[in-house]
Amino acid sequence: MPQIRPLPPALINQIAAGEVIERPSSVVKELVENSLDAGATRIEVDIEAGGARLIRVRDDGGGIAPDELQLAVASHATSKIGSFDDLEHVASMGFRGEALASVSSVARFALTSRPRDADNAFRIEVDGGKLQAARPAQHPPGTSVEVRDLFYNVPARKKFMRAERTEFAHIDDLLKSLALARGAVEFRLSHNGKPVRIWKTARDEQAELQRVAEVLGADFPQQSLRVEHAAAGMRLSGWVGLPTASRSQADSQYFYVNGRLVRDRVVTHAVRQAYADVLFHGRHPVFVLYLELDPAGVDVNVHPAKHEVRFREQRLVHDFLFRTLHEALAQTRAGQVESHAQADDGRLHMTTSGASSSERVPGLPAMQTWPTHASQSRLTLGVCDQPLADYAALVGEPPRAAPAVAPMAESEPGEAPPLGYAIAQLKNIYVLAENAQGLVLVDMHAAHERITYERLKTGRACSNLRSQLLLVPLNLAVSAKEAAAAEEHADALAEWGLELSRSGPSGVVVRRIPALLEGADVGQLARDVLAELAQHGSSRRLQELENELLSTMACHGSVRAGRRLSIPEMNALLRDMEATERSGQCNHGRPTWTQLSLSELDRLFMRGR
Repeated sequence: MPQIRPLPPALINQIAAGEVIERPSSVVKELVENSLDAGATRIEVDIEAGGARLIRVRDDGGGIAPDELQLAVASHATSKIGSFDDLEHVASMGFRGEALASVSSVARFALTSRPRDADNAFRIEVDGGKLQAARPAQHPPGTSVEVRDLFYNVPARKKFMRAERTEFAHIDDLLKSLALARGAVEFRLSHNGKPVRIWKTARDEQAELQRVAEVLGADFPQQSLRVEHAAAGMRLSGWVGLPTASRSQADSQYFYVNGRLVRDRVVTHAVRQAYADVLFHGRHPVFVLYLELDPAGVDVNVHPAKHEVRFREQRLVHDFLFRTLHEALAQTRAGQVESHAQADDGRLHMTTSGASSSERVPGLPAMQTWPTHASQSRLTLGVCDQPLADYAALVGEPPRAAPAVAPMAESEPGEAPPLGYAIAQLKNIYVLAENAQGLVLVDMHAAHERITYERLKTGRACSNLRSQLLLVPLNLAVSAKEAAAAEEHADALAEWGLELSRSGPSGVVVRRIPALLEGADVGQLARDVLAELAQHGSSRRLQELENELLSTMACHGSVRAGRRLSIPEMNALLRDMEATERSGQCNHGRPTWTQLSLSELDRLFMRGR
């Protein structure tokens, strides 16, 4: 074996660069985050040749003292932490102190800085790991960092760089994510001397939403819900897209933890479950969400590039995110978006408060309560009196004289309901109605399917879940972690009608399953539940399977396309849509209704031109 010897400092820095510098956008990320930590309110990023030839980041931050410039490019030298306690309460974007040292080891590097209270600026340069002495320079208060000829001395890395257009696209995407995180900071981006993007300072919520629209598209404000919720020492705010505004790829999802953009499996799982009942198969939601919590509750030091975090209370965070988003999406009743659009800026504001004031984040203001509909309780009253076995009667096709919708609700004098009043039926499929905004079109089967489905879920929730005893208990071999989860969560599973008991270090026995799931693959069901419990500390697999069954029952029990409805029946359907949770989408995530405003109708016929 070769003799053990210490590595040269230059090689150490190049190895570190391989961990944190994947491509030019990685350099931009490190430099811009340093500017943010320095308190900058204006950041300019100039790029040439996709970042291969030049990356220059200028800011108006606090600057660096002349006698600290050389330390700024030294390995593991930082002003952001000084003790282990600081490491457990990291509030800055960067903190390891290796970024500038790594960057300067694989490029021609220059740093010019002037503290706000200094009369002069100073500049240092690093070429091939060789540091030159600081010298005076002209520069306004703040800092500029120039990175030229990236990877010029590491040919093996340089050959992996993509085309100029591709590398710049990564930089552009990075700046978008940072601009969404810091509304109080102005960002400017140029490429090859040409301005590409300017994000002006967002001084209020409307300006912040405008910045979001610049990133996610001009239609996003009208297709989103505003979320604001504080509880259990956490606060979640931001915007979530309506289910009908979903995308085929998960490329418009921005989740920030204490201002840091992260990709986290706990977050991903919670969001996916929150949308599970309203999103079409294979679609992905759009969102910009900000989670704030005590820095001690999240470990940001688990990934070299800090893309991932680890929550100390993963289950608590998961449940908080799921319940907040689940409740927000539950309030998307048909007609509600349009009614809010007239009174506000086109968005549906969904804000909620914690269960008690003691659960709110200290120092954060109390949130408003969820908006409710006057007839919201009509769907729950009386349903709990139905026995679980009476589902067939609950969803059965009714006679014409007694439609499977609630009686028409009375509106306030002079106040038209959100979905208006029915005027006709088209091809025995669509209900046409007139409201204050114009024309409403409703897919009557999709709408009634959601109404029936929500009633079935309410009935199930209000009834005692029955379980089915297996004739022969099923023994399963599972991992030790899953067996421990079965033992830990046995009581909670029993409440859902699933009886599991641990039979050894890596074994469980299934004795009962929910009666609704008779005929299901018991082994796969148990494994799915235990896998989620072991990974996330909670599982909704039982509820999801039951919901799938209830959805199928609702589909077959709803009014079918091709059936002729009377005007009173159509109006009753509209009123139930307004009162039913998630009625903007059917059980499969497809829209149940759409609105054509008078201005849109005028454009169709070129009126006013």
